[in-house]
Amino acid sequence: MGSGGFSPRGLGLLWLRLLGFVSLASALNPDDPNVCSHWESYAVTVQESYAHPFDQVYYTRCTDILNWFKCTRHRISYKTAYRRGVRTMYRRRSQCCPGFYESGNLCVPLCTEECAHGRCVSPDTCQCEPGWGGLDCSSGCESDFWGPHCSNRCQCRNGAKCNPITGACVCTDGFQGWRCEEACDPDLYGKDCLLECQCLNGATCQHQTGECLCAPGYTGAFCEEPCPPGKHGYQCEQRCPCQNGGACHHVTGDCSCPAGWVGPVCAQPCSFGSFGINCSQECTCRNGGLCDHISGQCQCTAGYIGERCRDECPVGTYGPQCAHKCDCQNRAKCYHVNGACLCHEGFKGPSCRDRFCPEGLYGLACDRHCPCKAANTLSCHPLSGECTCAAGWAGLFCNETCPAGFYGEGCREPCACANGADCDGVTGACLCAPGFIGDDCSVSCPEGLYGANCSSSCSCLNELSCSHLDGSCTCREGWQGVACSIPCSSGSWGRSCNRTCLCSQQAACDPVNGSCACSAGWRGELCDLPCPEGSYGPACRERCDCLNADGCDHVSGSCRCAAGWTGAAQQSNRDLILIPAVHL
Repeated sequence: MGSGGFSPRGLGLLWLRLLGFVSLASALNPDDPNVCSHWESYAVTVQESYAHPFDQVYYTRCTDILNWFKCTRHRISYKTAYRRGVRTMYRRRSQCCPGFYESGNLCVPLCTEECAHGRCVSPDTCQCEPGWGGLDCSSGCESDFWGPHCSNRCQCRNGAKCNPITGACVCTDGFQGWRCEEACDPDLYGKDCLLECQCLNGATCQHQTGECLCAPGYTGAFCEEPCPPGKHGYQCEQRCPCQNGGACHHVTGDCSCPAGWVGPVCAQPCSFGSFGINCSQECTCRNGGLCDHISGQCQCTAGYIGERCRDECPVGTYGPQCAHKCDCQNRAKCYHVNGACLCHEGFKGPSCRDRFCPEGLYGLACDRHCPCKAANTLSCHPLSGECTCAAGWAGLFCNETCPAGFYGEGCREPCACANGADCDGVTGACLCAPGFIGDDCSVSCPEGLYGANCSSSCSCLNELSCSHLDGSCTCREGWQGVACSIPCSSGSWGRSCNRTCLCSQQAACDPVNGSCACSAGWRGELCDLPCPEGSYGPACRERCDCLNADGCDHVSGSCRCAAGWTGAAQQSNRDLILIPAVHL
């Protein structure tokens, strides 16, 4: 389509706009700079006044004697009259200037070629939308151009696009500045650099995506976690060289050594005499004991024990950690370091087992006979002749059995038995008293059994318990006798019938709880109160029905007649006649 002609669509639009001009011409705003005006004439029908002549007749006296009485006169007079007329008037008429058409009360520019991607801003002039050019805005701007008809070259950087009208740069994510030449500030990222970075521990933020670039020694989405054990440095990629449990600093990789170790990689133990963190503590082991370089615990040499190796082995032990038992006999002393025996006089040999004198003799010249009872004796001292008794025997010559409560060689060991039990003089085994069992006689017989070794069965009836010692019965309330088979006798109650009844007036006593069952005519907890006046009989349930009487007997209910009266007057014999007494 040429720029000099009209397209069918443009021509139709022109007619519509002209019609709008005709219909809305009177509504234009005269202050609109696109409104032009002209003078036009128009005829107006008006009512106008004028002087209208008419013949006026009036009378006057006549000078003629014959017509003295009346003379007629005429004169022309004028009066205001009205008539319709046509007057030509002039007025200013507003209309859109050439190249504009009416739209509402405004004159808008007319483009004969419709603006495809823009709007008409002046006659036959289009203002194109961003990214479009050409007379009718039908041609798009190339990406590096902007402005009217895409005539200016964009200056934007880092992939930014420019506004095709103003040339202003629209930055991509992560960039800012007039030409998008600058990256976001270190703590910002994203579109227009408006988002705040969430990174921690000195991490930097990727200015486009917000991804955290961790400082050496840290990891995690926000660099919130130190490197895992065994790693350090940038992105935690470096391996820790620390040995023996040393901890690696997550940033520098320097080793922090545990107790007992030093050196760049914790590979060197503490030197002799020191231990602990940085080998800063001094060992205090005695008697040649060695100090553990980690804990400082002493490793004692043979013959010594204790926290600082200050104590010799207990008597009867020797060697490393005093773990060996001495084999010295005949009360010989044992050397705590190597177990060597120091024999008493009269003995010899590695363990001091051998006598200087032959068996059965003693003395400096081995010329005296031992007085010990051979069967009960372990040895006879070769110098003094003192007897060492075998297990279960005691006395000067080993001829006495162990006293109660002791056993073993020379009867020196106390029995470990409970509840008064004795023990075997040789083995120390407990011999339980009646009513007890168990290795140490601490267990009572099971219920229903008693006696030695709990071998007897209880024969109680109506019992609370049976003694595990001798089988004696503890009777329930209301029973007595050896086997709890005899009820309580009258006047007693309770466990084993050992309590006395307190009931009065021959009342029966409950053998279990001692409560009283009152006889007729009595009441109260102990049956010591007579029935109230007017009642009698069992539980005082009966009512007296006496006439002329001073009450009734609380037991039988018989009437106590008043003075001057005799006879019986119970409810059962009301038909009897009461007879007054005769006084003589």
